[in-house]
Amino acid sequence: MDSGGLAPLELVEAGARVGALLRERGEDVAVAEGAGGGLVSAALLAVPGASAYYRGGVVIYTLAASRAFMAGAVEAPPGLRGATEEFALWLARSVRARLATTWSLGEGGAAGPAGNPYGDPPGHAWVAVSGPVERTQRVSTGSADRAANMVAFAVAGLALLEACIGARR
Repeated sequence: MDSGGLAPLELVEAGARVGALLRERGEDVAVAEGAGGGLVSAALLAVPGASAYYRGGVVIYTLAASRAFMAGAVEAPPGLRGATEEFALWLARSVRARLATTWSLGEGGAAGPAGNPYGDPPGHAWVAVSGPVERTQRVSTGSADRAANMVAFAVAGLALLEACIGARR
């Protein structure tokens, strides 16, 4: 698939693969992402006909956004902080509950060029999928390149979502 020069081809192709799987199965997805800045949603929406499977997404970039959009959807684990496995899973479960979807993806991390306020280094993120199959994955690029990390986080999240959907076949 041609990205038209707007996004890395790897990201657009990952969105197309996931979109095709969701459309084939009649399933849908919601997204809550942080350090990826909306790239997961953009990749899914770059596919013509995305309205068949994409229900919505939110960029949870700050604590205020997290409280405004996700609070109360599902109970937050005690001591929850951003950029952790628990946070990514809480985001995924929360957005799935809010939009009543088959699948959801949550992501939180530190894109760079510096680490985050919690002490995580740049290039660190967690992605999580909630649905009939639930999984998490740590992403560590070892890079301070903000844009490249954002793409890496989004590609990793889409790959995890694709694997979870495929595991349910």
